[in-house]
Amino acid sequence: MAKKEKTLFVCQNCGYESPKWMGQCICGSWNTMVEERIKAINQYKKSPTITSSTKPLPIKEIKSGSYDRLDTHIDELNRVLGGGMVKGSLTLISGEPGIGKSTLILQASSNIAKKYGTVLYVSGEESEEQIKMRAERLNAIQEKLMIVSETNVDIIKEYIKELQPAFVIIDSIQTLFKSDLSSAPGSVSQVRECTNHIMHIGKTKGIPIFIVAHVTKTGELAGPRMLEHLVDTVLHFTGERTQEFRVVRAVKNRFGTTSEIGVFEMREEGLVEVSNPSEVFLEGLSDTEGSIVISSLEGTRPLLLEIQALVAPTNLGFARRAAIGIDLNRLNLILAVLEKKVGIPLMNQDVYVNVVGGLKPEGTSSDLGVALAIYSSMRGLDIHTTTTLAIGEIGLTGELRSVSNIEKMIKEASKMGFKKCILPKKSIKKLKVDEAIQLIGANSLKDAIDAMFFEN
Repeated sequence: MAKKEKTLFVCQNCGYESPKWMGQCICGSWNTMVEERIKAINQYKKSPTITSSTKPLPIKEIKSGSYDRLDTHIDELNRVLGGGMVKGSLTLISGEPGIGKSTLILQASSNIAKKYGTVLYVSGEESEEQIKMRAERLNAIQEKLMIVSETNVDIIKEYIKELQPAFVIIDSIQTLFKSDLSSAPGSVSQVRECTNHIMHIGKTKGIPIFIVAHVTKTGELAGPRMLEHLVDTVLHFTGERTQEFRVVRAVKNRFGTTSEIGVFEMREEGLVEVSNPSEVFLEGLSDTEGSIVISSLEGTRPLLLEIQALVAPTNLGFARRAAIGIDLNRLNLILAVLEKKVGIPLMNQDVYVNVVGGLKPEGTSSDLGVALAIYSSMRGLDIHTTTTLAIGEIGLTGELRSVSNIEKMIKEASKMGFKKCILPKKSIKKLKVDEAIQLIGANSLKDAIDAMFFEN
């Protein structure tokens, strides 16, 4: 008599497994439980003898080896990866459709094929002809760049064993399937099994592998968080398809920092590196009310960004606060300090704050700039935006606090032609910067406002 086939219900959002169907998963998602068949395990089968060629060693006896990296010849991508692609690493790149993921990895593939040898590009979404058309547009035609349209992970493994490539791209992981699994491509079981098989062959043969992943409508990685735990590096591609600028940020990186960003400009010939993002983000800068320049440190690189604020009378009965690029809780804190310590009435005013360029500055160095931009818009006072910037953190008592790496920020501002910088007074004594930029110290937010608007 044939054995009854066993099944499990697996949540496609978090990966939770249940013997029975549930309308709502424990993660809170509705209608995400999908039935999948599982292999029956013979519980009476004798366990195999476990053997291993390795043994535990004291940490002092383990040699500390440096990572062997491949140069992609794309400096902005190398920066985000920590200096290049580590051999045997598994990198996940995600982003909205049409943002430029395939363009970037095709450009990197062409560069690696030219320098290191065979590169295998596996596409489950496009045909070989479509990829060839894109490669011609990007001028990325290389003899050792191998293209195949395949979704069976077992066949892909055989291709890798046969070609012994220096680099492999999987576009995308949600299209792959393993034939002995009954679930559909893109399900939790298929993604988990396919990623494990790809990771195993990459680690054992020392091949760096890029896998592309889909995102949800909220911009997060599709599927469970398990996928992020399996890989070594997670890169997230952001930007608006209607705008030309793209930003690559490392969300996870076992071989480098996660604070670096890479900035690109989308052109007809592909993605072009932006070596000086400050210059790009400050294009069209003019002296006006409600606009000021701040500085933020992204990894090891200081960036100058424009912050715009608009204060308008409330018409709906309650004041509205909206922030793009600035944390809303941080904005509410700054507004409370402005009301309590400076005395400007904002209870019946709508406040809108925007960071031009779509970036989200890290840290608290933008606090002073946000406060000065709001004050400027509220009072109708112009700011010399093209020559003045503000750096500093605002405390709840209205005092200005120092921020880290302020010397790098000021040097970047001096290089970009700024003549004046308002900053916490405590920071000036520690600085050793060029005299070309005038440093104005302030102990409190009120002092900074006086220095900006009421002193000649």
